[in-house]
Amino acid sequence: MTARAHDQRPRPRKEPRQARARHTVDAIIEATARILEEQGHGGFTTNAVADLAGVSIGTLYQYFSDKDALLGALIARETARLVVEAEAACVKPEGHEALHALIHAAVAHQLRRPRLARLLDFEEARLPMDAGTQLVRARFVAILADILGRSSFHRQSNMATATADVAAIMRGMIDAAGERGEHGQEALVARVRKAVLGYVGTPAKSYL
Repeated sequence: MTARAHDQRPRPRKEPRQARARHTVDAIIEATARILEEQGHGGFTTNAVADLAGVSIGTLYQYFSDKDALLGALIARETARLVVEAEAACVKPEGHEALHALIHAAVAHQLRRPRLARLLDFEEARLPMDAGTQLVRARFVAILADILGRSSFHRQSNMATATADVAAIMRGMIDAAGERGEHGQEALVARVRKAVLGYVGTPAKSYL
């Protein structure tokens, strides 16, 4: 393994600029997701991805150097989708409502494609973090901090620590539910909300 691989997650070899090229890259990334979901790592090869995406192996290698580059692109896609949903939660002005929407978005993201989410959790820990994903994650943390800083909740003595703790509570509970094979989103949302509100020191508000 090269030194670069330790420092930087593999990136696409080139960025698609035309609509047709973007469609091709999107098809390759979605094919990666489907193979991981349906076959796991045992069926995950660049040839299998190219076949499912309907492109030649040469076309795939124009954009992705290896399987880790495919995984990096898939992680980036899924992380960006979560942040888009988190941005929508942040728009809600009332703190409890915004927090509920954020937790719901995180739960839905994990349980929408649970096997894929579990596999990507493992790969995300294995692969080095790229700058783009770091920025996206930082945006999620900023959204959470904005919500926790609203007047609906008790003021935290150390907002950075409180935000990190709440993010860890959310991630830990949601990931554990995914590992257990849970499918009930609303029940999980209620449990996560209860845990978070217990931490921030405010009574839970019912959304049922």
